[in-house]
Amino acid sequence: MPLTILEDLYKVASENLTNTAVNHTTTRTLIETICRCNTNKAPIRFLMSCILAKICNPKVDIRKPYTEIPGKDTYSGRHYDEQYIQTFVHKYKLPCNPTTAYLTPAFRNLDRILDTDLVLVGRPKEIYKSALIILDTIHRNMEAPHSVLMEIIRVLLIIKMEDELRMKQLLSDLHTDDVHPLSSEDIVVLLSQHLRCKHSSRLPVLIVASAYQAVRDRIGELNKQLEAHNAADKQTGSIGDVEIMLENDDKIVTCYEMKDKRVTRDDIDVAIQKISTIEDKADNYIFITTDVIEHEVSEYAKSIYEKIGVEFAILDCIGFIKHFLHFFHRRRIDFLNVYQEMVLNEPTSSVSQPLKEAFLALRRSLEADRR
Repeated sequence: MPLTILEDLYKVASENLTNTAVNHTTTRTLIETICRCNTNKAPIRFLMSCILAKICNPKVDIRKPYTEIPGKDTYSGRHYDEQYIQTFVHKYKLPCNPTTAYLTPAFRNLDRILDTDLVLVGRPKEIYKSALIILDTIHRNMEAPHSVLMEIIRVLLIIKMEDELRMKQLLSDLHTDDVHPLSSEDIVVLLSQHLRCKHSSRLPVLIVASAYQAVRDRIGELNKQLEAHNAADKQTGSIGDVEIMLENDDKIVTCYEMKDKRVTRDDIDVAIQKISTIEDKADNYIFITTDVIEHEVSEYAKSIYEKIGVEFAILDCIGFIKHFLHFFHRRRIDFLNVYQEMVLNEPTSSVSQPLKEAFLALRRSLEADRR
């Protein structure tokens, strides 16, 4: 039944993209604010799960999506999120979180009614406030839950269409032929500019993974499928962000851990603890950082090999890829195209739409200069 409800609402919303489904301008504005926030998509799924639960069982209090809250009118918002909303947003590739909102800090383990005076810890603050106001609006019967959920879906569809149109235009403007290919140094400049954009913490993972994908046929090594950006290692069983295996062998030989801050001794100790839990230890454990590398910490990393037989190293992200591009100079465009594909295919929760568009715009500008 819940999925049927979602499918019915999707059908109506897609056929009425120009017509709002809610009665009040304020509600419409709040929904736009939440859906169009590029830096935090969790409140969208949170709202959708709460509203779907209210539609399925009108007796619940929509402000009580946690069974820990006292009263008989509570419900598990996480259940609706993981069982129904997740399937729905993946099927239609809607621009919101690919994983549950209930494991994000703001929505984790609450035990009180979600009144409008509750301060949820998260940024931007206004979208959390807007989400609580929408719940209160439905609770006070000022808007029908069907209408609000349909409006959310309608706005998400519009955003998706707008994003696709911009991406199509940016891709059509690229000239990726071999007449004037970018040099290795050009690509280093491009990546450096991309890393300086806001909310780019996922990019070093994609850079390293793309490097291995581009030359896997030459080196006989490949990376395991990347986990979600916000997935905890304890949940996935991973020991790092990028895990490298030999062809036809599932043993991890090299592990990369990405940091958009300075690597500390504590980071190394945590990594040692993680690899102690697996039977076949990796040969290398490499930290890739976008910050400075402190000599004392680097020396500590070097000392680990004598203790546990796994070599630890800390490398600068740009330095790493610069050496790679010169070493595999004839594969540099292959690398760039793989990286572009990975960036564009990442969920917007880990690589935002503006960050995707920024890469295409930067590449287009650089290619135009070289022509």
